[in-house]
Amino acid sequence: MSTTAPHRTATDARAVGRPAPYADVMFFLFGLGTKQKPLGPGETRTCPNCHNTTRWTRVRQYKQFSLFFVPVARWKRRQLEVCGICGTTVAV
Repeated sequence: MSTTAPHRTATDARAVGRPAPYADVMFFLFGLGTKQKPLGPGETRTCPNCHNTTRWTRVRQYKQFSLFFVPVARWKRRQLEVCGICGTTVAV
């Protein structure tokens, strides 16, 4: 003869005086990544990678931490120029 315990639900737990499972759970949405912001045209250069002579684009690159899609901190800021053909970057 087998006896089985009755199935308990979250409402049963609250009725007994215990908190429901996951009652005190919080969550955070955060992001960490590298961003680039275009600053306009740069110099005309010959690319060391693809060997084409074009006007490069000047960008500001930085690392960013976001909390709930709001930027909280930025670090490692630097200015670069990017080849418009192959994407090679050169520090300015």
